[in-house]
Amino acid sequence: MTGLDAPDYWLARLVFQRALAAIYLIAFLVAARQFVPLLGERGLLPVPEFVRAVPFRSSPSLFHFRYSDRLFGVVAWGGAALAAAALVGLPDTWPIPLTMLLWAALWGAYLSIVNVGQTFYSFGWETLLLETGFLAIFFGPVWTAPPLALIWLLRWLLFRVEFGAGMIKIRGDPCWRDLTCLYYHHETQPMPNPLSWYFHHLPKTLHRAEVLGNHFAQLVVPFFLFFPQPVATIAGLVILITQSWLLLSGNFSWLNVLTMTLAAASLDDAALGRVLTLQPHWVAPDSWHAWLVVGVTIVVLLLSYRPARNLLSRDQLMNTSFDPLHLVNTYGAFGSITKERYEIVVEGTDEPVLTPSTTWREYEFKAKPGDVRRRPPQYAPYHLRLDWLMWFAAMSSPMYHPWFVPLVVKLLEADPPTLRLLRTDPFAGARPRFIRATLYLYRFTTPRERRESRAWWVRSRVDEYLRPVSLRAERAA
Repeated sequence: MTGLDAPDYWLARLVFQRALAAIYLIAFLVAARQFVPLLGERGLLPVPEFVRAVPFRSSPSLFHFRYSDRLFGVVAWGGAALAAAALVGLPDTWPIPLTMLLWAALWGAYLSIVNVGQTFYSFGWETLLLETGFLAIFFGPVWTAPPLALIWLLRWLLFRVEFGAGMIKIRGDPCWRDLTCLYYHHETQPMPNPLSWYFHHLPKTLHRAEVLGNHFAQLVVPFFLFFPQPVATIAGLVILITQSWLLLSGNFSWLNVLTMTLAAASLDDAALGRVLTLQPHWVAPDSWHAWLVVGVTIVVLLLSYRPARNLLSRDQLMNTSFDPLHLVNTYGAFGSITKERYEIVVEGTDEPVLTPSTTWREYEFKAKPGDVRRRPPQYAPYHLRLDWLMWFAAMSSPMYHPWFVPLVVKLLEADPPTLRLLRTDPFAGARPRFIRATLYLYRFTTPRERRESRAWWVRSRVDEYLRPVSLRAERAA
């Protein structure tokens, strides 16, 4: 053993690898089930058109060399199979190079997906998964001692995630400074979950305490990640608790779970041994592996200059990559809070002529608010990409969302892969004659309204979002 090893973090490395494998598995399953209708050959934003317009050096991906929906299926399901293998511990006895190859394949496959995923893959947790996955390549199997440098790099990544999110809030919406942001957030967040209604109706005093706790967890606690034990463990536990609170109150894909996975790097075996009865067993890794980790550490530290400078900048960027491989990034969330919730309601009719008495039937999405009597469902850590983009689309005209009109065309065609992205098709696979979209203002019911109506939401019409269109009109356009 050398000073480059961290034997006291054997359990932490084990927890980290298993949890990351589970997140990779979810990410590849999301891709396998949603990518083709969104981004495939006949998708809303087809990958073949993207790779013709964007050079490989700007967005490295296997799909620059060739794309087909069948090939994508091989990559996505292959990634899911590799992640499942890592999750059940198959690589635990493999040689170091073979273990590294597995984690590198996971990272490379997911990088290839993200880099052609356009707006559907523009979320901060995509780059967070890629940066975390890159570091995971070099950790080695469980029969070796964990590299100390990688433990520190995971803490540095966690610091940027938490401190970046805290700084973007303090610099952003005044409601973070006057402690009122959570008067609105649980109601207006992109994807409420089954408990969001209850969180919204907590006393305002508790909401202000939540904001104070958030500031403490994101602006103060991250510095203690770099302190000796047991201080680092306590800092990690605080982050685990606050992320669990966020997990309970909303659907933020795998962001919270991945942040909690990173927090494992702050917990030593003395702490994790209280809940895990596994007995560490390891040997010192080969010297070539130790020096490879040193090289990777130097690269990450050099690439950290711009993200670190961004943390201190008044013009702080949120969820930004400074290199096309997403090796070292900057993070942040909810620098501004929407005070009102707008939703797009998409409806169709099979009547050949539109009249004031035309009956319109509503398409229901899997998770985004629609039917006011439907309780917001739990989907995280699974990620519903179309539902999330609908939240953003409601903030501006469809002209700023190039996927929206193609979505309407697919609904007019009753395209089966697109319809599978939705919860309900009111036409049971038949083609509607016309589609329209209306903008509504939504708010949570009060407790009294909830008792009387059994509804979770109250909605009121705001404006026309997209005029009624037919398939013939859209093709002519």
